[in-house]
Amino acid sequence: MLPRRQDLSSGSVRRGSAVLPSLLTFLVIVASGGLLLMIEKGMLSSMETPPPRGAGRRQDLIRSPAAVDVDAQILQEIRNRTIRTVCRQKNMPHSVWSLSPLQRKTLLQHVLVNDQYRFLYCYVPKVACSNWKRVLKVLNGALENVDVSVKMDHRSDLLFLSSLKPEEIRYRLKHYFKFMFVREPMERLLSAYRNKFGEIESYQKKYGVEIVTRYRKGLTKEATSVKGDDVTFGEFARYLLDEDSERMNEHWMPVYNLCQPCAVSYDFIGSYERLESDSDYVLQRVGAPPHVRFPERQTWYKPVTTETLHYYLCSLPQKLLRELLPKYILDFSLFAYTLPNTTTEHCRH
Repeated sequence: MLPRRQDLSSGSVRRGSAVLPSLLTFLVIVASGGLLLMIEKGMLSSMETPPPRGAGRRQDLIRSPAAVDVDAQILQEIRNRTIRTVCRQKNMPHSVWSLSPLQRKTLLQHVLVNDQYRFLYCYVPKVACSNWKRVLKVLNGALENVDVSVKMDHRSDLLFLSSLKPEEIRYRLKHYFKFMFVREPMERLLSAYRNKFGEIESYQKKYGVEIVTRYRKGLTKEATSVKGDDVTFGEFARYLLDEDSERMNEHWMPVYNLCQPCAVSYDFIGSYERLESDSDYVLQRVGAPPHVRFPERQTWYKPVTTETLHYYLCSLPQKLLRELLPKYILDFSLFAYTLPNTTTEHCRH
């Protein structure tokens, strides 16, 4: 049986996963685009906006430097300042070793290591992580190039931080370039929903059957007609609402829980929306050979469009969405994503 929603009435909160009441206003302002609006209005024009951390060595890299991307720098600075502000709160984790055993295990299992180019990559499912794993396999010699037609093995020929000793972990966290990629939270959820419940039989059997029998009236788990291949987005949302964020499947676990940006000081946080340019920057930054490039998107890939996301979110009861969003509020706020507008008026259009 999948675990049901935790009882929060007791007021007990896991360390590092709570949001201080005093921060709620700040987080909502950031998540709702308030900081971006301030930039647009020129309210931050007097502030210096340095390049992403670690960008100073760019001119020393093999590839010729591209023109300065002001938008990218502003976005990095928004994220850096927001993360610093939130993470300095005393109830937030300040190192990998201050995490709970479960939190630390999840993190270390999602950080990939490359010792030759001295970098750590925290992978986030549904944020181009398969392609990044291909890149890592090319860099370590396991693949000839990123276009080799092979079924992706997500474990072989990859070194995970979890397989190293504590002193080895400490050294790499201190000295290696650390990066991750993020995506608009609801778009990532929709991508996971369409992929796992629309295409992957193992997910339909493991999660789909449980979700359908739990949330669809008149069904029992013994019903032979239930295959789990027709989970609605609303049923999926209710399931997410009832799940413990720290024990979710990695494909819909909040990015905050996967990569712990308060416990790990990332040098660069790339965006799915700027995947090509941000990936190219990372490859330059770590000194990858010029022939190593980030893979192009497959022709069969079905992107989540703005219109598609709007349709699915507007199909949810507003109350359900309002209850679900706080589960991902740190992903919205820390990574500067605007909360979706699903008012009745907005959903008519």
